[in-house]
Amino acid sequence: MDQLPMWVEVIVAALLVVGGVFTLVGAIGMLRFPDFYMRLHAPTKATTLGVGGVLLASLALSWWRGEFGVHELLITLFLFITAPVSANLMAKAAMHLHVPSKAGEPPRGARP
Repeated sequence: MDQLPMWVEVIVAALLVVGGVFTLVGAIGMLRFPDFYMRLHAPTKATTLGVGGVLLASLALSWWRGEFGVHELLITLFLFITAPVSANLMAKAAMHLHVPSKAGEPPRGARP
């Protein structure tokens, strides 16, 4: 296998590190947030960006090798579309089931 140029390795490594950091933040958020509604943010925001960073690193590496990474592109697109929709549906179901929140009530006069 051919040696990759240094700038390609730096880009791929940076994307992997950024993806790993976002995934770690999402995992810590799942442990630290006190209730269901707050925990929805961790997998839908931070972990989505983490997996997106790893997939973009894979996409950049496959493009450099001369392969068109359709799989990585489709996985990233599917992930960025489905994660917010699934989080919205879970939040609506939790509200319908009256799952309690520790966030408290909004102040009087605040818009819903």
